[in-house]
Formats: sequence, structure tokens, C-alpha cells
Amino acid sequence: MGSVILYIEDNPDNMMLVKRALESRGYTLLEALSGLDGVAMAEKKEVDLILLDINLPDIDGYEVARRLRGSAKPTLAYTPIIAITANALKGDAEKALAAGCDVYMSKPINIRELWARVEAFIQAPHKP
Repeated sequence: MGSVILYIEDNPDNMMLVKRALESRGYTLLEALSGLDGVAMAEKKEVDLILLDINLPDIDGYEVARRLRGSAKPTLAYTPIIAITANALKGDAEKALAAGCDVYMSKPINIRELWARVEAFIQAPHKP
């Protein structure tokens, strides 16, 4: 099986876009529709990378990142987290990085940039 990526995102259109883009490259995508579900899934499953929306319906992505970094599951302390958000105000990137994210990307999602960012952390299992 290829590398496993967890995407924590409540917008079904964004979820579908990213799912298609990453699965076309051979990645397996796990989906979580809320921050709490995402944290629970990350603690139960083995994931190689986490894509994280900041504006979630329950807890925000900053809190998700903090919980993942402070998890009792040791691998979550260093599993790469890419924040993907429509927040584009000054200081938002710094806030995401301070919460524990490794990279900050803004929406709308540029698929080529997404592939490059993901592949910077984990090798693509298959390139078409």
C-alpha cells in the first residue's frame, strides 16, 4: 500500500478535489470531517502526513495541530502537518506554524503546489 495521508476538512468539494489529486499519484487518503474526528483518526491509524483545514466546525485547525503534537502517540510529534486554509491575513501562517504545522498553504488549492508540498515530505508511491 502507498503512503497514507489524513485530510481533515469539512468542505466536501475541497475533500473531493484533494482526494482525486492525491489518489491519482498513488496515495491513500483518509477523510475526517471535523477536528475531533481528525485527532481521533490520527491516533488510531498510521499516517505519513496530515493535511489540515484551519476553519473546522468544532475545534479549529490550530487546536487540532496542538493536540496532535501533544498526543500520547509518539509518532504524531513529528508527523508532517500541512495547513490548508482560506485564511490569508497577516500572521495566519505564523499562527499555524506556532501551533505545530510544518507548512502553510492558502486556498484555493493549487494541485501542482499540493503535489510538490506532499512529495517534499513523503515520496510519491507512483507517478503517472
